[in-house]
Amino acid sequence: MQRAMAAGATGEMGSGEEEEDTLLLWILVWSELAAFGILIGAFLVASVIAPGDFAVARLHLKPGIAAINTLVLLTSGWQAAVAAGKGARLATRRRALVLAALLGFAFVAIKLYEYGTEIRFAGEAEFRSFFELYFILTGFHLVHVAFVGIVLILVAWRPRPANVELVTTLWHVIDLVWIVMFPILYLV
Repeated sequence: MQRAMAAGATGEMGSGEEEEDTLLLWILVWSELAAFGILIGAFLVASVIAPGDFAVARLHLKPGIAAINTLVLLTSGWQAAVAAGKGARLATRRRALVLAALLGFAFVAIKLYEYGTEIRFAGEAEFRSFFELYFILTGFHLVHVAFVGIVLILVAWRPRPANVELVTTLWHVIDLVWIVMFPILYLV
């Protein structure tokens, strides 16, 4: 018992614990991908049903701002990868996790600014379906970025390898979702 508690305190785990953590991680990853996949699918179906309205509604979006935000999020993902690196020292790991979180919060701020430029078009009848799905999809993503950003800060405080692996994997899933969403929402 004491040995197990000591191993947990130092971040060492037995293979059974690693398998449980890995299983939970992949269940979480696949559930996130499924949820976003359903939302993206709904957006794509609606865009096929009303292609003209969606094309005109897209003209009210700001793809330049979204492109900058994409670079911010990808840079954040790069910092998450630095934190998860095999040979990363404790100070490097902490700094990279905090930078990843701060860049994630910058993404949130830029997205909220972008929302401010788009919200006035959401009430127009012909754009309602587009903007409802757009705000649901991007808002769901935004909540994930903000929440996992907070978790990145918490993990930076006590960066156990298993926690770093978990949070950085989730961060990369959030990046992946945005990389899929960006062209579908702004460019297609």
